[in-house]
Amino acid sequence: MSESFTHCVLPYDRVDDLLDGALPFLRDGAAAGDRVLAVCGIAREMLLRDALGPTAASVEFVDPGTWYSHPARTLADCLSDADDVAWHGRRLRVLGEPVVWAARPPLEVLEWQRVEAMVNIAFRGTGAAIMCPYSSSLPAGVVAAGRRTHPETVRGATSMANPLYMDPWAYSAKCDGEPLPMPPAEADEFEVVRPDLFWLRAYVTDYAHRTPLPDEDLQRLLVAVTEVVTNALHHGAPPIILRMWTEAAGADPAFVCEVTDAGTWEPGSGYGLVPPRTSGTATGGRFGLWAVRLLCSIVQIRTGPGGSTVRLRLRLPAVPAVPPVVNGV
Repeated sequence: MSESFTHCVLPYDRVDDLLDGALPFLRDGAAAGDRVLAVCGIAREMLLRDALGPTAASVEFVDPGTWYSHPARTLADCLSDADDVAWHGRRLRVLGEPVVWAARPPLEVLEWQRVEAMVNIAFRGTGAAIMCPYSSSLPAGVVAAGRRTHPETVRGATSMANPLYMDPWAYSAKCDGEPLPMPPAEADEFEVVRPDLFWLRAYVTDYAHRTPLPDEDLQRLLVAVTEVVTNALHHGAPPIILRMWTEAAGADPAFVCEVTDAGTWEPGSGYGLVPPRTSGTATGGRFGLWAVRLLCSIVQIRTGPGGSTVRLRLRLPAVPAVPPVVNGV
């Protein structure tokens, strides 16, 4: 098995252009004994099965709604599969089109675009091969991002260096270039002044119980908040402020919890963007921040001379009005 990882974008206008690039990729994988996955909807699956003929039996077709369920979890699961396949002397080969996630709310789209960039760091040394077909009918911003997050471009069976490719860390920093919107005036606020977090968790639980946040997500939130506040206590500077609010606007209602402090993060912290490898040697920052990304729908981090903010978002099925509470701790 080759140790080189490949990550290619396949731009296409017509179905024939898609097949010209995808079929050699899938056939080569089947011939080499790779584990070959095609993440696509039923229409694409039928098209590929017909074109592949008997080779289709060597391809695992995966539902894109399930595969693209959560940016960090998908990255972790795919990396785990790549490591497992490599351990058995084979190569993981994935054909994955971004149609499903490209239609999701803007913050989630941004995180999938960031994942496309961080794949180039996370999968180094796995020997995996990933090809991402990008239709010209996708939103222009999604297509433009695809050109910057894939080191190679494919036309037919030919692969070439992508001149628009950006360093993944630089691309990730670009994703965080805009300041976060200010919390709403009605956001609930709590200052963390002691390391005993029992009352903090009780306070978060009380607030969350007055929202439609499912109990399972509340447990995830409590673990994530504990990790973020602990990091602020150990590595940040006072004041450490926790704020919570709900957002009902648009198609993406959310429970939002943020932790701010007056400290700044050192360069190269990693922001928990790359999954830790089983060897514990992968770049990617503290394991806790990676776990926080697994637990929450979206994690946004900003740090600079004015202090640091970690904002956690969890989806809500619906958002009723939440009356303010009086801080009693």
